[in-house]
Amino acid sequence: MQTVEIPDLAALPAAAAQVREALAGHSLVCFEGEMGAGKTTFIKALCASLGVTEEVSSPTFSLVNEYRDARDQPIYHFDFYRLNSPQEALDIGALEYFDSGYLCLIEWPGRIEALLPPDRLLLTLTVTGPSARELIISN
Repeated sequence: MQTVEIPDLAALPAAAAQVREALAGHSLVCFEGEMGAGKTTFIKALCASLGVTEEVSSPTFSLVNEYRDARDQPIYHFDFYRLNSPQEALDIGALEYFDSGYLCLIEWPGRIEALLPPDRLLLTLTVTGPSARELIISN
């Protein structure tokens, strides 16, 4: 387990670089945190550190967005907040995405816990101040 203090938005690129190093061997990254904790904001910084040049936004209604990293590999960004059941994730082919070997960034993973394989990286964001966050990286 690793803890990263993020005192303000200016510290996001450095925190994203630390997470990028922790990604080695992980294709599923789950983001936990209360509404407004900064999950999507952190994902934007992480994608920028991976070379994504297009706009990164929450796939709240589409459930999944696809971006391309610096090596032109896909990155899948999921937001399962609005799911009524894990079946909806199955209906969009979530398991195929998870099995693809490409990076999957998952917001609100608790809504589909039963579908997630045990091998994943968990990032937990906690609000510690107006723009400060604590990020815990665990397996």
